[in-house]
Order: sequence, then structure tokens, then C-alpha cells
Amino acid sequence: MVLQTINCKVGAIVIVEDDNGARQAFARLLNAAGFRAETFASAEALLESDVVASAACLVLDIHLPGLSGLELRRELVRSRTQLPPVIFITGHDEPATRAQAEALGASAYLPKPFAGRTLVEAVAHAVGGARAV
Repeated sequence: MVLQTINCKVGAIVIVEDDNGARQAFARLLNAAGFRAETFASAEALLESDVVASAACLVLDIHLPGLSGLELRRELVRSRTQLPPVIFITGHDEPATRAQAEALGASAYLPKPFAGRTLVEAVAHAVGGARAV
């Protein structure tokens, strides 16, 4: 794995993914890489929590039931002054969707399926402040 040790002071990597298997796999992968992952099955569940304020990075599936990952990011932009970096993931890669993600300040845009290493590297770059789009 690219990262053997991560600064423990880094906040949680928040994953919003409606597919339970994928959500668990992403969390296990990031935890194994030294991050602390917190997961949510929907945008609405995340909004009901107070996790965003202390998150180091958001990993948002774009196509969620209810509020989409893009809509969630727009809502967070409207309601907060400081936001963690965001990585968008999607199983439906389309140029218009990619453009929207980039316009919303995506640190990375990952079409599914992607290698686990790709997600770990994107999170490491986002937390470190580098863009990986």
C-alpha cells in the first residue's frame, strides 16, 4: 500500500455510498491504509450527523437514492463556510457529470470500478491538499 502510516490527527474520511458491500469495502480499505473511515448509506443520513465539521475528506457516490452526491456537495457549500475536500465516485461516468464534479471542487473523480490503491492515493492527496482530478 502507498501509505504505511497516516497522521492519527487527521479527521475521519467520510464515505457516502448506498451499496452496502462497496461501502464496507471502501471503509476496510481506508482503515487498513491508516485512515479512520466513517460511513453513511445516504446523503440525508450524513446531513443528520455532525461529522462533516470534523471530516478530513468526503468520498461521495454521485448516484444515490434521494439527494445525489452532487446535490449533497451543493447543500454543504450553501450551508458551511469551511468544507473538507471531496472525492466523487460513480458507476456512471459521463462527461457532464465529471464537469459538474470538477465545478464543485472535486479533489478527485473516480469512475467505478477502480483499484483500491487509486482510492487510497486520492484520499492521501486530498488530505495533503494536492489535486488528483
